Amino acid sequence: MSRPDDRSLRRILGYLGVRPRPVLAALLLGIGGALSALGLAALSAWLITRAWQMPPILYLSVAITAVRALGISRGLFRYLERLATHDLALRAMASARSRIFVALAAGNPSYSVLLGRGDLLTRTGADLDDIGNALIRGVIPIGIAAVTNVAAVVIMAFVSVPAAGVLAVALLISSVAAPTLAARGAADVVECSARARADLAESVTLALWHADELAVARRRGTVLAGIDETQRLAVDAADRGQRLQSWGSAATPLALGVSLVAACLIGIGLAGDPGVSPMTLGVLILLPLSAFEATAPLTEAGLQLERSRQAARRILTLIDDAGSAELTAAEIDEFAVADDVTVDDRVTGLDCRGLRWGWPTSESASTLTMTLSPGQRVAVVGASGVGKTALLLTMAGLLEPRSGAVTTSLGTDLGASTCYFADDAHVFTTSVAENLRVARGDATDEEIVDALGAVGLGGWVDGLPDGVGTVLAGGTAALSGGQRRRLLLARALLHRAPVVLLDEPTEHLDPDDADDVLRDIFGRRELFGPQRSVVVVTHRLPPDHGADRVITLAENGAIGDVR
Repeated sequence: MSRPDDRSLRRILGYLGVRPRPVLAALLLGIGGALSALGLAALSAWLITRAWQMPPILYLSVAITAVRALGISRGLFRYLERLATHDLALRAMASARSRIFVALAAGNPSYSVLLGRGDLLTRTGADLDDIGNALIRGVIPIGIAAVTNVAAVVIMAFVSVPAAGVLAVALLISSVAAPTLAARGAADVVECSARARADLAESVTLALWHADELAVARRRGTVLAGIDETQRLAVDAADRGQRLQSWGSAATPLALGVSLVAACLIGIGLAGDPGVSPMTLGVLILLPLSAFEATAPLTEAGLQLERSRQAARRILTLIDDAGSAELTAAEIDEFAVADDVTVDDRVTGLDCRGLRWGWPTSESASTLTMTLSPGQRVAVVGASGVGKTALLLTMAGLLEPRSGAVTTSLGTDLGASTCYFADDAHVFTTSVAENLRVARGDATDEEIVDALGAVGLGGWVDGLPDGVGTVLAGGTAALSGGQRRRLLLARALLHRAPVVLLDEPTEHLDPDDADDVLRDIFGRRELFGPQRSVVVVTHRLPPDHGADRVITLAENGAIGDVR
């Protein structure tokens, strides 16, 4: 496997929005803590050996006070450094995650639709965490260790030049050679672990989001067994990485041992020199112990940088494949603060001519030719897996037709004239109003209240403590199944697009409530207005549904059109 290009990591740093000042502040605090530890070791060695000579206590008062000050400053600097680095990383990851979501939204919509949910969650979740960890566990520790190592060697040179040379070589092995070898050896393992982690996320997402359907189809046991196997592969990959990491970590205590043995031997040689005091010998022995504290995290830093490089490559592949590779961070930020998506609200219909549709791994056996006139209500029914959702996505311009074409009667862009509402659309942990402004950012509170009342949630809103300003704690968990469906339907009402495409708007509702919702969509013309066209995908229809047309899709490719 080829080694990830270092340019991937450098490029992704532009999405983090990291400024030099916070990085420098975190680095200086870490250096302050490391140098305090180094000074504490040297001064403690001097104080121990000097106290052994039992001088008057006043001779030691300054040294005792300095030891206490260094001990306090060591802990204080490290605490502040932890706060600074974690604040830096969390802000950077929040900025990067926001920019990546915007880059996906600005790119080709069909790419996001086709991307597996587990893969998307892994790349925008765990992979981005690895990018943030590059700061906490990579860049900052390397900078701290570099300054501390130089300071330790310089201090040791004042005691013994040969000992300083041995210490320098040992520190190079511990801080450069060991992390580099461990990172290179773990490159394949990191990739395997990331792949297993993505597969695990995909399997768990499937089990959580489709638990009811899996139970009905008696497939839950199969999916759970697949999760166990994927988890085992992920653990095995992580274990292989830990073995390699342990070999790299062993270099630090070995190098420390060699430097201590060398310091002892040099100290024995200096013991007969009348110009060398016992305090000097104490510093010679104890200083390396503190110097190697800064190099101990560097093996993990090397592995973390390797993980971050590969995570950066996967994230950039996500952005590039979405067609947003040419967008700069400034352009992404400008896109993010745009008032609303472009919507052409002129009255129009849809024309499907010889349309064949399907996912990249499958294609419908059906060919559809129809005209959806303004104001028409159409139902698409059929069993699971016959291509109902794929048809709706193709009508929305989110999937490329396998053959044929879908056009608007005005010749406008499909994405600007249609709005697709998925059955699993997300409910955010924010206010009711903001959850509806997802569909139209400039909607007023009055318009939101009217939309909620139109879908049967007026009484529910009136009972909320803050009305539409009430925060839905936990998102979906704050709503019943029926409330969630009606909330998503209210989003569709607020959207300006003249063609509305609803995917399973009654899923998980009991039959009576589902029938009522469908009768409202098809029968109440004032709900969406007389000029807006509505296409609804559903498994079943009530006898008195009121739809203008029912398109039935069958597994054998037959299409039944009942007027």
